[in-house]
Amino acid sequence: MWTEGGEQVESAVAGAVAALRTAVDRDWEGARAAGLEWSVRDTAVHVAECLVAYAGQLTGRAADSYVPFELVLEDGAGNDGTLRVVEAMGGLLTAAVRTTPREVRAFHPYPFRSANRDGFAAMGVAEVLLHTHDMARALDVAYTPPADLCAYVLTRIFPHVRPAADPWATLLWATGRGELPGRAPVTAWKWCNNLVLDTERLTLEGVTPAAASDLALGGDGGLDWAGDGPADGTRVGAGLVAKAYEAGTHRPQWGTYALVRRADGLAVGAMGFHDAPDEDGRVEIGYDLVPAARGHGYATEALRALSAWALEQPGVSRVLALVEAENLASRAVVGRAGFRQVSDGSADGQPLAFELRR
Repeated sequence: MWTEGGEQVESAVAGAVAALRTAVDRDWEGARAAGLEWSVRDTAVHVAECLVAYAGQLTGRAADSYVPFELVLEDGAGNDGTLRVVEAMGGLLTAAVRTTPREVRAFHPYPFRSANRDGFAAMGVAEVLLHTHDMARALDVAYTPPADLCAYVLTRIFPHVRPAADPWATLLWATGRGELPGRAPVTAWKWCNNLVLDTERLTLEGVTPAAASDLALGGDGGLDWAGDGPADGTRVGAGLVAKAYEAGTHRPQWGTYALVRRADGLAVGAMGFHDAPDEDGRVEIGYDLVPAARGHGYATEALRALSAWALEQPGVSRVLALVEAENLASRAVVGRAGFRQVSDGSADGQPLAFELRR
């Protein structure tokens, strides 16, 4: 079942505080968090700062920068007081995630300068899990978060990381904190929120591995859908994204995008690439709309925007679309989007090939 992330933030904070509270009688100022330049206390304050900052981004609808405020603890707060602040800030992010509309996006620099509530929740959970690990090691406290929380983070903001049997070990490896058999050590890393592109009437939202898996299994992928919900082609495309993620070949920008109508926030279809560009600079694109949304020009509008974005990327010289000869509506879409027919496979039952070149 799809979740918007509030439950995950709440669970991550509760687990972290429970583990660290067993060591409140120790020196957090003099102990340096594992792998960091900060003391344990400074690291705990950083976690609280991240939680409330993410909440502020969502509630403040920050468009192009961070909301300008900082968190300062009172003198004498102590270790237990610091944990109370972490709990409180976690509660604020939980509330912000639960009350922020799904379509809202706010500024975050990595990597496309925005994130939605699911992204901010995943980033908040990541800050809690990873830095609790750093603090727990310094304090010699046992800490292993639930596997589902680690998987939640990986499938939202680490779409480029091939999953392994142990999600916690995978997350530690992906952030330079551990090893995985057969994989080189990670020395530099950033998480990856999904790419979003706007057209006149639509928002094209990159589908995360979590949403793709949910769609492939018959769910809604965290979206409100027009008509009877996702069409079969959308579910098939989502399944390809999910398989690529499991295989470690998924490149987030070259996956599937949900087409969300801004007038009412409803998803009307999906459009995406079959794979990353090949060595000749060619990338194939496909699309699908719910029946209730057809005939309004949405496919043409989205195809123009996504194809234009693709052709702006380094190494991409052409976008390919394969259309069944009898699908006159789809042939009209690619024609209006500027594609030109480059092959005729109708004689032997193959799709027609259309290209848009740089």
